[in-house]
Amino acid sequence: MKKYIGDKKFYLMVLSVAVPIMIQNGITNFVSLLDNIMVGQIGTEQMSGVAIVNQLLFVFNLCIFGGISGAGIFTAQYYGCGDEKGIRDTFRMKLLISAFITITGLIIFTFWGKQLITLYLHETGESGNLEVTLLYARKYLKIMMVQMIPFAIIQTYSGTLRETGETMLPMKAGIFAVFVNLVLNYILIFGKLGAPALGVEGAAIATTVSRFVELGIVAGWTHKNTQKNGFITGAYRSLRIPKGLVWKVLIMGMPLMINEALWSSGQAVLMQCYSVRGLSVVAAFNISSTISNVFNVVFIALGNSVGIIIGQLLGAGKMEEAKDTVRKLMFFAVGGCAVIGVTLSLFAPLFPMIYNTTENIRELAAKFIIVSSMCMPIYAFMNVAYFTLRSGGKTIITFFFDSVYSWVVNIPLAYVLSRFTGMHIIPLYFICQFVDIIKCIIGYILLKKGVWMNMIVKNDAI
Repeated sequence: MKKYIGDKKFYLMVLSVAVPIMIQNGITNFVSLLDNIMVGQIGTEQMSGVAIVNQLLFVFNLCIFGGISGAGIFTAQYYGCGDEKGIRDTFRMKLLISAFITITGLIIFTFWGKQLITLYLHETGESGNLEVTLLYARKYLKIMMVQMIPFAIIQTYSGTLRETGETMLPMKAGIFAVFVNLVLNYILIFGKLGAPALGVEGAAIATTVSRFVELGIVAGWTHKNTQKNGFITGAYRSLRIPKGLVWKVLIMGMPLMINEALWSSGQAVLMQCYSVRGLSVVAAFNISSTISNVFNVVFIALGNSVGIIIGQLLGAGKMEEAKDTVRKLMFFAVGGCAVIGVTLSLFAPLFPMIYNTTENIRELAAKFIIVSSMCMPIYAFMNVAYFTLRSGGKTIITFFFDSVYSWVVNIPLAYVLSRFTGMHIIPLYFICQFVDIIKCIIGYILLKKGVWMNMIVKNDAI
């Protein structure tokens, strides 16, 4: 068991990286849950409209994440070998990439936002006004487009800080921002303290303001503490980046960006397949995913920790230690998520009761939550495998492992079952999720072969 279970020092090291990310994501998702409940109090159409737009924005968010992740791999390894100039160059690269993605996203949502929202609206003879849902969704999207700009910049700063060992500041900034969001949501959605009741528009304004607050904290602290964050000194004097590094980041990072774009758009397509079963499914899936996300922070944080810890070990040339760390982290993540999944399934029927919606939607949401809880160990294994492969620069492999698998297996399966069978949505959803066991087997084989054990930054300082 010593191969799979570390000592106290090992877990303290892992938790020092994972816990701040876990706390930040946990509080963010918990506040998102409260936001979701607040919007749900004013109607099912409002909740469904917000859910649809957030699914579309999720694609943008992951495109930003994927776009800067290629440079982030180099940042972690540059930090591991003490190359400050390399960190500065990758920071500049992240800024340029996030600016390009943001401009592209704004253009798409400006000209094709209505058409994208309409893809999720289907008549099934149930209660729920599709025209009203579309109206609320468009109002929400119009304001939420503004927050895309600070979000992209935040990811550039926070990602670089985490990759260089500073995990506490992004966590604190995120926590403060979500509480700003929560307070403003309460005031602006319901019209408290003399403010007008703005409904979904109030929710969008609150989120946008909180993004700018978070950006101010993260960027302000980074520039104020130049001694600790040496990479920021002179970072804006020019945007010059060594050509060799540009090509290496693009070659390694492009598959990551395309992967995140395809994977997130694949999740949007999967939701669209489920939405064929009606607006009640959209509302129930929104409740389920919001609840599940609060619990998913464990395997998400451990996955991010793998990327940072293993990246630094590989950058320092500690291959055997990296291999041992991955094995123990995998066991820790899967075992922990199995326990969390059992706990979540036991309380699944209670969570939807806090929403002001129909009994049918509550029942569907509870069953969605149970399916998600059953699959949590699978999600944990896939996440650790993905970040391990990525930390060694195997971005082509992660591209096939992640998004190509989704488009070749998950999406065709969901499309066929939703369009050409009368299968109820719950077994349909279970089949589409549980099929990822195949991906776990593939991931295990790749990790066992050690294809990810690469030091990618040697001789790359110029």
